[in-house]
Amino acid sequence: MMYNTAMDAITVAKVLIPSAAAFFLGIAITPFVAHYLYANRMWKKQSVRKTIDGKEASISALLHKDEIKQTPRMGGIVIWMSVALTTLGFFFFAYFFPNETTEKLNFLSRNQVWLPLFTLIAASFVGLIDDVLVVRGNGGYVGGGLSLRTRILTVLLIGAVGGWWFFAKLGMSSIVIPFDGELALGILFVPFFMLVMLALFSGGVIDGIDGLAGGVLATPFAAYAGIAFFQNQIDLAAFCAVIVGGILAFLWFNIPPARFYMSETGILGLTTTLTVVAFLTKEVLVLPLIALPLLSAPASDIFQLLSKKFRGKKLFLVAPLHHHFEALGWPPYKVTMRFWVISAICAILGMSIALIS
Repeated sequence: MMYNTAMDAITVAKVLIPSAAAFFLGIAITPFVAHYLYANRMWKKQSVRKTIDGKEASISALLHKDEIKQTPRMGGIVIWMSVALTTLGFFFFAYFFPNETTEKLNFLSRNQVWLPLFTLIAASFVGLIDDVLVVRGNGGYVGGGLSLRTRILTVLLIGAVGGWWFFAKLGMSSIVIPFDGELALGILFVPFFMLVMLALFSGGVIDGIDGLAGGVLATPFAAYAGIAFFQNQIDLAAFCAVIVGGILAFLWFNIPPARFYMSETGILGLTTTLTVVAFLTKEVLVLPLIALPLLSAPASDIFQLLSKKFRGKKLFLVAPLHHHFEALGWPPYKVTMRFWVISAICAILGMSIALIS
């Protein structure tokens, strides 16, 4: 199905201007965030020592020596703070200076933006708690932080609440199958929502090379901004574009050598929000293609474990996949930029399928 929308200047500006505002706002607040993180030594004090199956992670430990790098975590604060301030800023600007232009530029609508904005802030706060535990060396696993089980249960809980809200409050119980109409899931919509959110969250393991996570996460939001725009969900498109602007501000300081890492406060907030956005557009089945590089990271972990269990040997030199290429001798910047390129191509293909199906 092809979607139509009024291509007037204000409509386009409503998407582009807030995105640029989020970028410049993110650039402006970063020095304050960075100063705090460095002044309080907010970095992980111990490198990765063990793989997910409990064995020695000799290659990963060699590739990443966190105690030597002393690069702070919590850089994701720049993203969600710039997004929140931009969204609320345009809302209050329209409230205190009401006119036709300011009201059209305000994109904080109840039916399109409240839910993803709330998800971003709530999930980012949970991630921030984990980051604080990590840098303090407290928590459920070696090196500090919430245990993997706790984080998985937290994501499933967020997914359960989100899925229930879509099902019970928004009356949504179906998804679009490209080129084949809609598929009604009924109550199974809720566990499906939870599964998608958990899959995206698992992609957080990609946050291991300077600039990688930011670029790989920016392109899916850009793709869904385009999808939402052509579905005439202009407010949602603007919100997605604002997230892209916030991520680009983060990337400005995260490209090699990284000023800070995104870490859990960024990963948890962005992946859960991307889930909500995908379901709001009903184009969730193109998500595996749009976010393929992101999902390739946890998939490579799974294949690595299965290969060691059933074949008795590794499939990759080291998992996740991006570290495999590092172990092959690729410079980190080459891994990052090639993942960016693949992410852009996947986003274009996924968005195209969503728009023409």
